[in-house]
Amino acid sequence: MIPHSELPPARDAYEDLVHQGIPLVGHIVRETLTRVPAHVSRDDLTSAGLAALAQAARAYDAERGAGFVAYASTRIRGAVVDELRGMDWASRSVRRRARSVDEVRGTLSTELGRPPTDAEVAAALGMGLDQLKAHRDDVSRASVLSLQGFDDSTIDDVLPVRGETPADVLEHRERLAYLRDAVERLPERLRAVVEGYFFAERPMAELAAELGVTESRISQLRAEAVALLKDALNSALDPHLVTEHARPTGCAARRREAYFAEVASHRTFAARLAPAPYEIHSA
Repeated sequence: MIPHSELPPARDAYEDLVHQGIPLVGHIVRETLTRVPAHVSRDDLTSAGLAALAQAARAYDAERGAGFVAYASTRIRGAVVDELRGMDWASRSVRRRARSVDEVRGTLSTELGRPPTDAEVAAALGMGLDQLKAHRDDVSRASVLSLQGFDDSTIDDVLPVRGETPADVLEHRERLAYLRDAVERLPERLRAVVEGYFFAERPMAELAAELGVTESRISQLRAEAVALLKDALNSALDPHLVTEHARPTGCAARRREAYFAEVASHRTFAARLAPAPYEIHSA
């Protein structure tokens, strides 16, 4: 096996995305299992989700603007729903047999003037008692949930969701982590204004006195910092929303691109998804 450090960059990035996306598969499978019958196999759904994760990691293109969590969660959820549909194809044939049994049972009830015994139903169907019992067990498993309505919708359209989904939580963590990194990597004076004004809730006059500038200048620095933070987040999560620099080839534009790169590389994908307090502290 090739050591991880010697893998080509593309392969290394692919394996990193797969490894770090495994918790997302677990979240989606656990969420789905709370909304489907108990006989649905966790292993089957997990296998389908992991296969979709691998495909998503292989096809993911960060330059298209979508974050990997949002992109992968869509693929994983689709694969899980497809797996549920696949399970349902077998149950449909079971339900067809169930209708046949009900029809025979109803006919015998009319003819006999009483509910027929299992032996009588089995004989009328030309099967043994063991076959009839096995069929009844199949019906009890298959009749709990019908997935036929998923043909034109997704599982989220049919089954209710209470509160945020795991994917929503992970996307929120990812965005907050990028925000923390963007604040930490701001130029010193801009970071002082952001942390002082927004997080410490200090008055502009106090910040102006500390930095030796006017309140008007603090207001300008605040606006500059907010615009830079917005573009840093968009650069990482929604590149098509990044404001184009007035002089794309100038020194200021190059410094801005370097700042975006620092924010993007400040921590790993897994670290961004880890639970963390909202507060942003200076390094």
